[in-house]
Amino acid sequence: MAARLTTPHRSWITESDCSLDDFRDQVSRQTDAGDYPHAVDIRANVPVYAASAAADRRTLQSELIEALTDGPGVVVFTDAFDHSVIDAASAAFTELIAAQHAEGAAAGDHFGKAGANDRIWNAAQKLALHSPAVFAEYYANDTLALVSQAWLGPRYQVTSQVNVVNPGGAAQVPHRDYHLGFVSPDQLAGYPAHLHRLSPALTLQGAVAHCDMPLASGPTMLLPYSQRFEAGYIAFYRPEFIEFFAAHQVQIPLAKGDAVFFNPALYHGAGANTSTDIRRMANLLQISSPFGRAMESLDRTAMVHAVYPALLAMKKSGRSEHELANVVNATAEGYAFPTNLDHDQPIGSLAPPSQVDTVLAALADDLDVHELDTILAAQNERRTP
Repeated sequence: MAARLTTPHRSWITESDCSLDDFRDQVSRQTDAGDYPHAVDIRANVPVYAASAAADRRTLQSELIEALTDGPGVVVFTDAFDHSVIDAASAAFTELIAAQHAEGAAAGDHFGKAGANDRIWNAAQKLALHSPAVFAEYYANDTLALVSQAWLGPRYQVTSQVNVVNPGGAAQVPHRDYHLGFVSPDQLAGYPAHLHRLSPALTLQGAVAHCDMPLASGPTMLLPYSQRFEAGYIAFYRPEFIEFFAAHQVQIPLAKGDAVFFNPALYHGAGANTSTDIRRMANLLQISSPFGRAMESLDRTAMVHAVYPALLAMKKSGRSEHELANVVNATAEGYAFPTNLDHDQPIGSLAPPSQVDTVLAALADDLDVHELDTILAAQNERRTP
């Protein structure tokens, strides 16, 4: 039998792998600015980029991949979103929150006390249906597309939840995020080690600041390099790891329009809002690979119907093809599967057209919304068992 040429990864992760000393070794390092030549600053070990900086796209994406994988696990982009776009979206989100209050709805939270703050679940779909033109302008954003495509490839899937942490709002419990971050502790060891490594590659976490976020407002607590610790999904429930996080976490003040993106395996949590007058609004982005399962279910056909007229208007006004594609990627279903292959057969290709393909083709041909609706209805019927 031939000798192994490389050292194999472990097959399983157990409680015995949750060594605080090993964890400390992973996170006790300094970010070298020379490793991130396109960053304009390093703040609290986190590379900071200027959204307007010119750089070769693929080279910058390679740098972001390194930062999110084996580097600090988190990057910040300043001025990622235009203030007029942020203000329009904030106004729409405020109206949606007011409607929730009027209905008497109380939003729960994954890692905080239910009802203490304001949260809009499925904010992407709700914004698309409430304010389609605002949605289109928001998700035309190319910084979002740049980072999402770097981590997940060209056909990423956007979901979002708006979180408003009111004055006096408590900090979240430090955690890792979806997928394995949402598995109960007693089941985590049942997933083989390669899935602990794979899970973070299926999702990108992001947060867009909808207001200035000084430290008193409680911007996200981060522990750079913590995503590198392979046993981290099991370990983050342990008291000694929570205490270590509290003693070593960093917070980076953000200005309105800034955006932070991070590996979902990074230990993080919303900070305490100790201010008296800042309602800290952030749009929490969970951007998923089409090869995995997103946390929220969206009616993407309804979103396309609502947003498509805004796309036609943007095209008529001369907006670039890549901005239009950014909106379509954030709106429509980007993966052809699962489908009913008896009826939705791949002809001349390995897969039938995805909904994104269909919408882009309709946009190229200047079809109106009714023509597109007919095509989408037939496509959905073919996909149905």
